[in-house]
Amino acid sequence: MKRVEFTSPISRAIMPIIGGIAGFALLFGVTWILASTSTKNRQSQPQTIPQTFEIGEVKDVAKSIDQDGPILYPDLRDATGKRSIVIDHTGTNPAKGWQVYYAYPADRTETCLVEHLKKSRNFKDCDGRTIAVEQLKLPLDVRPIIENLRTLLIDLRAG
Repeated sequence: MKRVEFTSPISRAIMPIIGGIAGFALLFGVTWILASTSTKNRQSQPQTIPQTFEIGEVKDVAKSIDQDGPILYPDLRDATGKRSIVIDHTGTNPAKGWQVYYAYPADRTETCLVEHLKKSRNFKDCDGRTIAVEQLKLPLDVRPIIENLRTLLIDLRAG
């Protein structure tokens, strides 16, 4: 194989630069093609947000609520707090008696988040009032689901 030699000083100075630029252009092109292909595949198979949130075994959660009061969960969708929820259970049957509330009073907006008073069924709102769990806002778009009479899920599909 014959080796190409550049004899003029200008060609010896410019040809390595042109070769380097061509190499970088080739590398950029291959990277761009791989990124474009990868993005198209990701768009055709979108990752979905979970539509349910698993709380746990109904017996365990019911026992915890019986001992410590309703459970306050921070916002399950974003950081605004608008969808912070409270999970409550009443009755002796762990598979029945579940209720979900928003974590703000029924007579206030989502800007008035409540704080749970430990070992009780009461909450303190943004005005310092002590309110019972039943005085919290009932959601229209979040509901409890008991799966196979064993697992408590929160359905987030609505809204």
